[in-house]
Amino acid sequence: MLNVISDTNIGGAGRVILNYLRYSDRDRFETWAALPRGSLLKPPLEEAGAQVIEVEGMADRSYHREDVKGLQALMGERRPDLVHTHGCLSGRIAAKRCGLPAVYSRHSAFPVPAKLKYPPGRWVNKFVNEHYADRIIAVSPATRDNLIEGGISPRKITVVMNGAAPVPRTGQEEQAALKRELSIPEGHTVFGILARLEDYKGHLDLLEAVLRLKERGREDFTVLAAGTGPFEGTLAQAVRQAGAEDRMKLLGFRSDVPALLNILDVQLNCSYGTEATSMALLEGMSLGLPTIASDYGGNPYVVEDGGTGLLFPSRNAAALAEAMERLMDRPEERKALGARARTVYEERFTGQVFARNTEKIYLDILKGAK
Repeated sequence: MLNVISDTNIGGAGRVILNYLRYSDRDRFETWAALPRGSLLKPPLEEAGAQVIEVEGMADRSYHREDVKGLQALMGERRPDLVHTHGCLSGRIAAKRCGLPAVYSRHSAFPVPAKLKYPPGRWVNKFVNEHYADRIIAVSPATRDNLIEGGISPRKITVVMNGAAPVPRTGQEEQAALKRELSIPEGHTVFGILARLEDYKGHLDLLEAVLRLKERGREDFTVLAAGTGPFEGTLAQAVRQAGAEDRMKLLGFRSDVPALLNILDVQLNCSYGTEATSMALLEGMSLGLPTIASDYGGNPYVVEDGGTGLLFPSRNAAALAEAMERLMDRPEERKALGARARTVYEERFTGQVFARNTEKIYLDILKGAK
């Protein structure tokens, strides 16, 4: 199975491949990965057991005719049984030209632009996506709905929710040491948001919620924001200007995400732009963390409102602050939500479930099922 991904960094799609490799049936499937030269995905994919092939060009772009030529040459030489593209239209076109079956995974959910809702853009979108893919994997029902809204036939689409490896638990001493390192006072409720720093991830809405809580006199909480991205400078400036650095700590890139998750009481997701099946939320659920999430995109298909966490209307900082204060004041509810989150993770979101569902699609295609 040749996976084609154009990411130069380790994003959600790359983590999906890595999680698949942990649980793939290696007696039946060998995983190759075509990446842009120099991609940060190369070392972890090789460590996970994939055969990595570096490709010139292709970096962080879905289509370029030169990328098609390079991938076509690669596929013609290597002759994989199936091509699985993560975005990357160039890979699908190359597979078609080589007569190879192709799967396309769509990893995001976002408002469909008008040019794709109506002809002629709708017709073009339908043709391109259906012609160059034998099957389309939507990682959330919200993603499936996006695709259908853009003209793609439901018959082409299979929903396969992401799965994640369980996060290992750390000991109390290690947790206490990390809290000291991050200057988290004893007795604080610790919230965490682990997301790339883009405007649509909702960090400014979270900042507004933090300020609302401070205005109410709440000083018994800490918000940890881990991640980097193009919005980093803007967010850091906003936190400084608001005088919220004591409550909202920007941690930047962290290599110790499992350790961070272990010191959280509640995980946050404030997205209002693109969100399908958040890997960070699944990893938190594996530890029994409750979630407060926006009702945008795929979040409602991951978080059961009142069951595994709380949902708030997207972009509504007042509602977010209310949800945060509710779980600050109700530790028993946090505990119950977290227990349910762990159960739902085991039932629906393990790496094993995800890998078997993905491999079923591979087998259906290889057997000629369309």
